[in-house]
Amino acid sequence: MWLKITIIIIIVIAIITGGYFIMSKSETKNDDFPVNQNIEPDQDEPDDRVLTTKGYEITIIDGAYYVDSYLIVNKSYPISDTWLPLNPQKAVSIETGICKDCIDQEAWEAWTKMKADAAALGLNIYIASGYRSYQYQKGLYDSYVRKHGSQAADTFSARAGHSEHHTALAFDLNSITDAFAATTEGRWVNENAYLYGFIIRYPKDKSDETGYKYEPWHLRYVGLKLARELYNNGDWISMEDYFGITSEYS
Repeated sequence: MWLKITIIIIIVIAIITGGYFIMSKSETKNDDFPVNQNIEPDQDEPDDRVLTTKGYEITIIDGAYYVDSYLIVNKSYPISDTWLPLNPQKAVSIETGICKDCIDQEAWEAWTKMKADAAALGLNIYIASGYRSYQYQKGLYDSYVRKHGSQAADTFSARAGHSEHHTALAFDLNSITDAFAATTEGRWVNENAYLYGFIIRYPKDKSDETGYKYEPWHLRYVGLKLARELYNNGDWISMEDYFGITSEYS
């Protein structure tokens, strides 16, 4: 009799204990792994973005390439022959040949301040070559090829569709010669252009990166933030090196 009672008690205890154990285990599991938790939290979502070697995103908008929202035009990244400047302070058309003051509005405002500050120091800086249309650039490049050959021309002149002058964000200063770097104006521009949002687009000893010879006269507007970073205490960093992009004709 007592044996049967003992066995029944043991069975009842086992049932109660087992149920408690199962319930406790279930509660612990729910606490550690919430119902909405991804069962594979380390799995990356599909990403079809195009990135540079330094992780900046490349996008194409209306026939132009942008890297980290900055318009890029070089030997690797052409611009459409029908592309027009987005915000020129003087209107241009596809057929327009050249225009010294058809510069992007924001860049123009920065330029006028820079020019005025230079003038206050007795320096004379001026735009010798500003906006160039696709067709004008084609004629200019072809003339250099006839005179110097394509290999030499590619070191100092852009093919049509690959020129920053097409963007209205770049222009050439004064003499457009290497001698400009040694002038008082040239030295001042090299050391102060970044304060106005401009960069020396084709820095000294960076031809392997930019695809072009050193051009101390060629300024490109990028805004104050990027200009400060590229200035690099006077040892200019190229846009190609900074963003991790190439500049090579295919």
